[in-house]
Amino acid sequence: MSDRPTRTTVEAIIRPDAPAEPAPSRLRRRWFAVAVGALGGALALGVLVGPASLSAWGVVTEMISTLPGVDMGPGLTDRQADILWKIRMPRVVLGALVGGMLAISGAAYQGVFRNPLADPYLLGVAAGAGLGATLAIAYGPDSSAWPVDALPMFAFVGAFVGVTAAWILGHASGSQRNAATLILAGVAVAAFLTALQTYVQQREAETLRQVYSWILGRLATSGWHEVLLILPYVVVSTVAILLHRRLLDVLAVGDDEADTLGVRTERVRLVVVAAATLGTAAAVAVSGLIGFVGIIVPHAVRLVAGTSYRIVLPLSLLGGAAFLVTADVVARTISSPAELPIGVITAFLGAPFFAVVLHTSRKLAR
Repeated sequence: MSDRPTRTTVEAIIRPDAPAEPAPSRLRRRWFAVAVGALGGALALGVLVGPASLSAWGVVTEMISTLPGVDMGPGLTDRQADILWKIRMPRVVLGALVGGMLAISGAAYQGVFRNPLADPYLLGVAAGAGLGATLAIAYGPDSSAWPVDALPMFAFVGAFVGVTAAWILGHASGSQRNAATLILAGVAVAAFLTALQTYVQQREAETLRQVYSWILGRLATSGWHEVLLILPYVVVSTVAILLHRRLLDVLAVGDDEADTLGVRTERVRLVVVAAATLGTAAAVAVSGLIGFVGIIVPHAVRLVAGTSYRIVLPLSLLGGAAFLVTADVVARTISSPAELPIGVITAFLGAPFFAVVLHTSRKLAR
């Protein structure tokens, strides 16, 4: 039987009082336009704001002049052009990729586990990546001559070890259909991996500062290298998640009801979790641990645009990109010339937001 139920049947179950299709279509187009505008504004802000002043017209002229057959003259000096193409643009694009990936992964986890507090670090991803990065800093080889830096590679492997261990432990309990079991397994694995990380840090105390800096998150780049490193993973993960957006709406009614519609819930859950984890691991590998993006953005989208994952997922992707680029601008300007870790900014905003979501969830559960 097909995994994709008919649109009419699904919407009749999920939203029996839903209006005719033209209204949701107009709503999606309107909010999509708003999200694209917000992302465009954030990208422009990220490119223009910084210690070195770049004129908006100069940047526009420089970018248009890169098009084939177009020459509008030098919009920027050679030094300014280097700042634009080698520092600002890679950092802004990396922030958009990481933010979009963390946000859409958070929305996907919340749909799969039907838990509004789920985020990309739910299944031991953060703990595994933290342990991998700590091992790379403390014991890793000198990778300066390697084509790929050892730290993101170790962090990526650690993230996948963490989520694989959580998945095996969750299924070993025999409760394969219980999403809460998988969440508890993730908590147990995360606690164990965090303990190992703490042990390594205590034995190699001289690495504490570097590890601490990575854990707080940062978007420092060495040109376009980090962007090209994570781009394939982000594209594959995003496409896989978006292709399952209708099925996440079906999972909202419960596994038993979804099964009656022909949806193989275990397979959907496995594919979505694997895709979200793949993208999150890649993002964490280059940016460090940037928390709360996967909670703030999806919930903000639900508040203004509705709860259907056909809307939540693409808007979370765009909104997450805009949010993290803007947060990075704040992080590198609020204490200029010093730079705050971006994780401090997202935690400052995310902690009270998380408390509000938790309070709201408890009230709705009563």
